Amino acid sequence: MTAVDDRPQAEAAHEVGRDRRRKEDQRLITGRTKWTDNLQLQGMLHLAMVRSPVAHARITGIDTSAAQEAQGVIAVLTGEDVKDLQGSLPCAWPITEDQKAPDHPAIAVDRVAFSGEVVAVVAARSAAAARDAAELVDVDYEDLPAALELKAAAADETLAHPDLGTNLSATWVFDSAEAGTGSSVEDAIRDAEVVVEREFRQQRLIPSFMEPRSTVVDPTGEQFVMWSATQVPHILRLMLAMTLGVDESKVRVIAPDVGGGFGGKLQVTPEEIITFLMARKTGRPCKWTETRSESLLAAHHGRDQWQKLTLAAKKDGTVLGLKVELLADMGAYLGLVTPGVPILGAFMFNSIYKFPAYHFSCTNVFTNKTWTDAYRGAGRPEATFAIERIMDELALELGRDPMEVREQNWITHEEFPFTTVCGLEYDSGNYEAATERAKELFGYDELRAEQQRRRDSGDRVQLGLGISTFTEMCGLAPSRVLGSLNYGAGGWEHASVRMLPTGKVEVITGSSAHGQGHETAWSQIVADQLGVPFEDVEVLHGDTQISHKGLDTYGSRSLVVGGQAVINAAKKVIEKAKPLAAYQLEANVDDLEFSDGKFTVKGAGSDQEGIGLAGLALAVFAAHDLPEGMEPSLDADATFDPVNFSFPHGTHLCAMEVDTETGATKMRSYVCVDDIGNVVNPLIVEGQVHGGLVQGIAQALWEEAVYDEQGTLVSGSFVDYTLPTTADTINFVTDRTTSPATSNDLGVKGVGEAGCIASTPAVVNAVLDAIRQYGVKDILMPCTPERVWRAIQDGQAGADTPTAEDAAGHFAQGEPNQDPPGPAGVTGTTTTTQEGGQA
Repeated sequence: MTAVDDRPQAEAAHEVGRDRRRKEDQRLITGRTKWTDNLQLQGMLHLAMVRSPVAHARITGIDTSAAQEAQGVIAVLTGEDVKDLQGSLPCAWPITEDQKAPDHPAIAVDRVAFSGEVVAVVAARSAAAARDAAELVDVDYEDLPAALELKAAAADETLAHPDLGTNLSATWVFDSAEAGTGSSVEDAIRDAEVVVEREFRQQRLIPSFMEPRSTVVDPTGEQFVMWSATQVPHILRLMLAMTLGVDESKVRVIAPDVGGGFGGKLQVTPEEIITFLMARKTGRPCKWTETRSESLLAAHHGRDQWQKLTLAAKKDGTVLGLKVELLADMGAYLGLVTPGVPILGAFMFNSIYKFPAYHFSCTNVFTNKTWTDAYRGAGRPEATFAIERIMDELALELGRDPMEVREQNWITHEEFPFTTVCGLEYDSGNYEAATERAKELFGYDELRAEQQRRRDSGDRVQLGLGISTFTEMCGLAPSRVLGSLNYGAGGWEHASVRMLPTGKVEVITGSSAHGQGHETAWSQIVADQLGVPFEDVEVLHGDTQISHKGLDTYGSRSLVVGGQAVINAAKKVIEKAKPLAAYQLEANVDDLEFSDGKFTVKGAGSDQEGIGLAGLALAVFAAHDLPEGMEPSLDADATFDPVNFSFPHGTHLCAMEVDTETGATKMRSYVCVDDIGNVVNPLIVEGQVHGGLVQGIAQALWEEAVYDEQGTLVSGSFVDYTLPTTADTINFVTDRTTSPATSNDLGVKGVGEAGCIASTPAVVNAVLDAIRQYGVKDILMPCTPERVWRAIQDGQAGADTPTAEDAAGHFAQGEPNQDPPGPAGVTGTTTTTQEGGQA
């Protein structure tokens, strides 16, 4: 990464657009802060969970006597002890009226539905005593058959919850013809000259946050105070009240500094409920912090879909329609937004392409595995992977370069705003500019030539090029849209701006950060809005008593929604200050203008002193001489609900080298050019892009949650779940083009999930591109050396598959590939470059 001091800076007068080292990094990097597990309260008890070792079983007996008598133990609770108190964990997104869902108790009562489910909890004076005593709890299980494989579960071969009578939770359908946003996909398929049908697998992943989940509950004051390493303190407080029957005003949730989330902490967890119940029972503060093994086993997982796509096209490459059929693994229970995650992807399968017909259906399926929920990107990485894979397959069928086929079908920049076949309005974008810049940085044509030379020479190490051109739906989001999808909450965000007598500014935001850099970015925004020094702005968040309203942080919504709320509150401050400024300047309000933190009188000349916000804030505090009827306050609140999502996009190019004798893969180069609208802090953006890239590349090459035939998670440690390190990645070349968003004053779009969404198909397409010539038609993720080697062996044993580069299509020129045939029916862009960068 380019050194900060070497970067070109925007004009010093403006904070937005400047590289700013993060205010919060000193305490985060040095650890001189209060992570939840650092909390020590007087008389605090420590909890240890007793978890099921089996995937599906009836609980026939629990003996807690030995644990209760162990040294230091204060209490032991089972599901039977709290069955009338714990309620069912909440699901906020019933996607259909007939959605089926089992009760989800925090502590299992008479049956366990996945390996890792809590069956008892021990509270002791020390964490070690609690862990030791937990091993003394004796549980008798009567094994039940477990539903584990997704397709078999969808066929109800074994029931994950026998009382439901089926594993099918709900089926959600979108059809462009019925919605009036497009035509019939069945007609498109029937009339197409080319039909490409493929199945893809999205493996199960585990969000691996830096800080394990941790919760402390103190019941000893006027309120229950919960500290939790959570992404959603406001939602958590509401759900605790609704689940446990406690007045919302009696619950305060604090999310102190939180070490990452990636969607994995967008949840109301059984452990939070259990800690609350134990604190209420004992009347003492209680703490639970998971071990890393517990985290991998029982914190929710992500992805896990079977995807079947049918793409209809003309033989000239024009796409006519897309049919998507999904099976989505819910795991054993529905979490807060579990059913809706695939639905978020439903609107992104069409991606940046324009075609007239679309049909999407998704069936949510229960299995006896850890429940799934949001994981970085939540539905959009799954959609992008599938459409970018099948666009490569279409190019293969046509014998054309995959970039050329994409360019033929995407929305051109002159066509914005553009209403998609799903009914979304893309407000801005320029796919041509991003792609052109990416190809230039990548050396696309030169690498294609090198690839051909290696193929011609029979090089043991082959080169593959992978493309991913993507868009995503950011800034979750317009409440009316969420309501139409039956989501249980809105998408607005709240902010307050408080002018302090000293001239300092406090900003309170409802979007609680867990490593994104809100304190720095919000300070830059407010510094520009109010004309105060960056250093004079303090940002507060993550405490429902300080920030009383909010909908928290997920879905790249913080800046797009929360940032606009901050701007609106700052504008209100200026409006509130205007009458006082006019009073002190002995001028009319309409004659004032505000610039660089100061009110002046229009036309009074440049030498006038004017009056600044700091002086007005002190005058309001004293309240000795205010205009008649003026409230002695400049503080302001704002709640912002956007009218539309924002739509970042980009082009990612990857070159992979594959050793055809060992299956080993090596990333040769990676270039991404993203369009995320305007940028508040380029340095923060760079970090988020790099982190997202590594996360998406890891799905392509390394990470997978693996269960054995008994439903035991065998990738239950970082020895088995191969999380990448810095040493596993390369220097990325990143760049940006800019098409400002129109849905917010900043023109920002969101960036936190972009790298993760785009990189996975780029890498897999590159690996396949390297080995297609050996007859390889597909490969499952992660593309481990063993899988790549086997794919080559299997491919060579069968018929050769033509490659996109050097072979004719699957049908003769001028002939359709199916029977019977039917009638077929950078303006404003700026570019910045930051080459290199170690992830």
